[in-house]
Amino acid sequence: MSHEILVVEDDANINDLLKEALEREGYRCTQAFSGTEAKLLLEKNYYSVILLDLMLPGIPGEEVLKEIRRRGNEPVIILTAKDTIDDKVEFLRNGADDYVTKPFDIKEIVARVEVQLRRRGELLCEEELSYHGLKLDKEHFCVMVDGAELSKITKQEFAILELLLKHPKKVFSKEEIFEYAWEDSYIGETKTLDVHISHIRKKIKEVTEKEYIETVWGIGYRLYP
Repeated sequence: MSHEILVVEDDANINDLLKEALEREGYRCTQAFSGTEAKLLLEKNYYSVILLDLMLPGIPGEEVLKEIRRRGNEPVIILTAKDTIDDKVEFLRNGADDYVTKPFDIKEIVARVEVQLRRRGELLCEEELSYHGLKLDKEHFCVMVDGAELSKITKQEFAILELLLKHPKKVFSKEEIFEYAWEDSYIGETKTLDVHISHIRKKIKEVTEKEYIETVWGIGYRLYP
């Protein structure tokens, strides 16, 4: 599975040039032309690297960066016309992994994307999550069981499995799982979580007879010991 890059840039010519260059290198590329469009895409998808312009219509790039950091740790490369030291320091302190000042050379962008992917790969090797044949591939946002990929895994399903795999012997309450997967306060409603657990079990059942998620009545869920 190839890496997918999100390009958030309101200048259509620049956006298209970046897309073409990245696709020539074998990456898949999704385009967003406003902060609002980017936010909608980020709510539903995971990206290997995000190229983010700051001067965007709708939601400004700074707010998009905050949203990215609130929900995860995808590498973010800022595209900006600002080039003072203070600006650069602010980008990094606010969660950017790198920045490129405009005007830039497309080859430089591709090289910086490659650097982020390499760093990300090293981190993922250190943080690999697997348990009895069940493996989460954070880099490509997929879940494997004995080498077979689960179909159409969602962001919340991935997060649920991620939490369980981080502590395979722990029983998690429904409140803990909900707040981790939805990044929101738990208000006592369990149906949404239960439905997602059911979907995960069905997807696992499509590729194996193994059962991974145990219901601990009155408490929540854990991985089968």
